Amino acid sequence: MSTRILIAGILGGVVMFIWSFIAHDVLPIGEMGVREIPNEDAVTDTLKSNLHNNIGFYIFPGPGLSPGATREQKAEGMKKAEEKMAAGPAGVLIYHPNRVFNFFPKRLGIEFATEVLEALLAVFLLSRTNITSFGGRVGFVLVVGIIAAIATNIPYENWYGFPRMYTVGQMLTQIIGFLLIGIVAALVLGKRTSEAT
Repeated sequence: MSTRILIAGILGGVVMFIWSFIAHDVLPIGEMGVREIPNEDAVTDTLKSNLHNNIGFYIFPGPGLSPGATREQKAEGMKKAEEKMAAGPAGVLIYHPNRVFNFFPKRLGIEFATEVLEALLAVFLLSRTNITSFGGRVGFVLVVGIIAAIATNIPYENWYGFPRMYTVGQMLTQIIGFLLIGIVAALVLGKRTSEAT
């Protein structure tokens, strides 16, 4: 990996990190579709008394299956779960009995490292192409971002019922982030010819 590709990836990650901060803390994009639970204490008390210390990703209503269920049992369980969904509440829950969040530096550090890695990979993929125009390079990285946004958000809305506005906000944040990575990469790489082999 050449120095210019490395610099473009790191700078792209920095720009994406700044954009993510703006989307979540300055603009309402990062909060789209997110709500707080009314009467939170009563709900969390119920969770504690039923889930105890069992950290996990929970779906409700569940199909009520035991490990090793047969295909027929799974089909029957899904049918019952679908009937319960049609008649009452349904959703997903990520549960921690207590969680030390450490917003800074741990969570921000992980977010920053993730966005730098995403940018480095996108710029590396770009460097394997024969695209030399500014618009072409920006467009290539933008398409990578659209693919990433679709792959990480549409299945959650489809299968788990994530709110449409949440999905739109998350996709918009990712797509604009990759657009910015593409602009940075195109500027840093300049008129460099492709290194694709």
